[in-house]
Amino acid sequence: MALDRIFRRKKPQLVVQDDLPELWSKCTHCSVQTYKKDLLAEKKVCPSCGFHNRISVEERIAFLLDEHSFVQSSGHVTPLDPLEFKDSESYPDRIKRSQQKTGRPDAILCGEGRILERPLVLALMDFSFQGGSMGSVVGEEITRAAELALERKVPLLIVCASGGARMQESVLSLMQMAKTTVALNALGKAGLPYFSLLTDPTTGGVTASFATIADVILAEPGALIGFAGPRVIQQTIRQNLPEGFQRSEFLLEHGMVDIVVDRRKQRTLLAQLLDHLGSKHKKAPVQEYKI
Repeated sequence: MALDRIFRRKKPQLVVQDDLPELWSKCTHCSVQTYKKDLLAEKKVCPSCGFHNRISVEERIAFLLDEHSFVQSSGHVTPLDPLEFKDSESYPDRIKRSQQKTGRPDAILCGEGRILERPLVLALMDFSFQGGSMGSVVGEEITRAAELALERKVPLLIVCASGGARMQESVLSLMQMAKTTVALNALGKAGLPYFSLLTDPTTGGVTASFATIADVILAEPGALIGFAGPRVIQQTIRQNLPEGFQRSEFLLEHGMVDIVVDRRKQRTLLAQLLDHLGSKHKKAPVQEYKI
């Protein structure tokens, strides 16, 4: 019996802790493994192939702005449901879920900040909130950001990341295309520069309005930029599309964007643009950005 108990004794189990942090990240483009701390130091740009991973709004602020310089101005407007829209679930339920996920009322964050001591107003679209779709709140916040830049007499930067107009608000979301365009036009009349930074993805009604009417249109490498999707276009024109169609490099070659700039160099370039295009708050010169 003693021998029987010995052979039936359970072997010790290896305890796996689910809360251990992952130390490595695999690039979805080149499949190279990168130490996460190194990837963060590179602003989430793959050191091997230069692939730009998507980043959160908070990470974008940390990468772009001077430390502790951001002061939020948005967050006082919340979306309504005038159409009482419902598909697989009601629109208010979708909104509530996105609000709990992101901690903000809608798909945008606006405020004031500084880039290498140069003041500006900026609006950042949040793709994690219903695909960064543009509804009435996004249009209102962009309009308010333009008005704030006009009041402060400083430039405006909009970082775009969106799937387009929000279908649950129908024509009300499409109206924001005109509304934002009019607000940004007032900046031009006042001689204040407006910059847009197109990130992956920037599509639909956002591309067809405020994203592409800036004084300088910047884009991140490899970003998907367009109005309709490639499949829709191909089915419409019944032709095969060129390689890299709707990517930022292709659009640069065809004049839709002004410059494709690595995320790690955006602060330097934006500081130079702020100086060259009429900022009255020039500080010490920055190292020249080389294309």
